[in-house]
Amino acid sequence: MTKIKENSTNQKNKQEVLFKCPITYTLSKIGGRWKPIIIYNLLEGTKRYGELKKAIPAITEKMLIQHLRELEEDQLVVRDVKPVVPPHVEYSLSITGRALSPVLDSMMEWAFANGKLEK
Repeated sequence: MTKIKENSTNQKNKQEVLFKCPITYTLSKIGGRWKPIIIYNLLEGTKRYGELKKAIPAITEKMLIQHLRELEEDQLVVRDVKPVVPPHVEYSLSITGRALSPVLDSMMEWAFANGKLEK
């Protein structure tokens, strides 16, 4: 992977916009192909890794793990490891993550009203 030049004008502009525009900030946390789908599935309640993988069959294991880690880092997802053998890990939304419910609902309504999607 190419190393990002931290002191480049592009990176400085990106950081400037990130912290001045609330929409850009929000999209940096929940944007992309898989994060909204992961969050949407966790709105139903706590799920184990296998349940998430089954609910999102097109996602690769690498991407699911990567995005769950990023969502956990951003404090949107809580990872709960149970002290049993074999390991039992559950994922759920934090309070901050659950607060995204109306945002995702609005995005769905917009898509149904303006896209070529069927309910």
